[in-house]
Amino acid sequence: MPKEHKTSLELLQYAASIALYEKLVIQLKKDFSLANIALDLPDGITPLALKTILKEKIYVLLLERFPDYLNLLYIIDVPEKAFSSIKSTNVVEVAEGVSFLVLKREWQKVWLKQSYGTGGNGNKED
Repeated sequence: MPKEHKTSLELLQYAASIALYEKLVIQLKKDFSLANIALDLPDGITPLALKTILKEKIYVLLLERFPDYLNLLYIIDVPEKAFSSIKSTNVVEVAEGVSFLVLKREWQKVWLKQSYGTGGNGNKED
């Protein structure tokens, strides 16, 4: 299984260090598109900028487009039990936590494709 990470930025930096960051960005764009949610990420976006944009997008979805937020989580397949780990009721902190859950799930998809499927050469990175 992919390495566990404690923060969104740590996860993104690790993905970049093993040359899977671009695939993670592509997976995010794909799933947001499937949910009919615009996610404008410039080419060459840094991990820090991606983390910030994703958190802001989740924040807006939580406050203004809750049905779209739920649909996005369904499409990405974020496990319901993962939400129990978010203890805060502060919407900024919830957006941060959900962003991390989204990135973790997208990272799993990318890592599994790379390690076992159509995404790569079958070599395990971890």
